[in-house]
Amino acid sequence: MQSVRHIAEEIVAREGGFVNDPDDPGGATNFGVTIHTMRALGLDLDGDGEIGVADVRRMTRAQAVDIFVRHYFRRPRIDTLPGVLQASVFDMQVNAGANAVRILQRLLRGMGQAVAVDGVIGPNTAGAADAAARAAPDHIADAYGIARRGYYFRLADARPGLRKFARSRAGGKGGWIRRAETFIAPRYHLSDAAFQRRVAQW
Repeated sequence: MQSVRHIAEEIVAREGGFVNDPDDPGGATNFGVTIHTMRALGLDLDGDGEIGVADVRRMTRAQAVDIFVRHYFRRPRIDTLPGVLQASVFDMQVNAGANAVRILQRLLRGMGQAVAVDGVIGPNTAGAADAAARAAPDHIADAYGIARRGYYFRLADARPGLRKFARSRAGGKGGWIRRAETFIAPRYHLSDAAFQRRVAQW
């Protein structure tokens, strides 16, 4: 199994550098760290007494990795989940916050596990995830990745301004969908035709 730091470095690579897209609810972002996160953590990198876009631009890869490991992996207790789920849930926690855990909890409920859908990994969620991983060791990671992909599609269905994150300018799979499928076995990836059918109403 990869180390958490290696997983965080891969997340930073997927996130890319500085972006300030007006359609992105996260606002100005660098290496996946949003301006909102920086304000919550008090990261005034230029020392001017305010945390703004200039501070986001100063974020380094190493700082982003440290933030992700500390605040998006250890703090939400992703390390208590089965190893087979950790990388995907961690990646989604960076991308969508507590919705990463809610997606898992809904999946677990659908598998008959009695857990609350509250976005918090406590003993019940961790235990239910462990039981599900033992019952379906070859499928739980794919099931989570597919549920995650579905979350992205539903989000884009509801908010047209976000569709550019799910569908590329050329009309193929956008970053969100490719990101989810990074953690899904190739046999469960959507074909180009299936993807086009899914987004035909957009």
